[in-house]
Amino acid sequence: MPVVPDVSAFELAPDWICETVSSKTARLDRYRKLPRYAAHRIPHAWLVDPVAFGVEGYRLEEGHWTLIATHEGSTVIRAEPFEAGEINLGALWLR
Repeated sequence: MPVVPDVSAFELAPDWICETVSSKTARLDRYRKLPRYAAHRIPHAWLVDPVAFGVEGYRLEEGHWTLIATHEGSTVIRAEPFEAGEINLGALWLR
């Protein structure tokens, strides 16, 4: 979306979503939200687990989520859909 329209709600789905999971929200994020994101054809999803220091990357393929990458720890990653840039996972975790 090159220009943000002056409207109360967007009808255009994002290209990527990211959920921060916790012991209280993991079921909701995985079993309720991910299917809804798939129904809206959002092509990429990440689940970030700050307790496990991990990131799971998913790609929507034919209406179903495919796990395409898992990352953990304090490594520097290039992760779809942001392969052009590096992401330092260590900067995400509060220690």
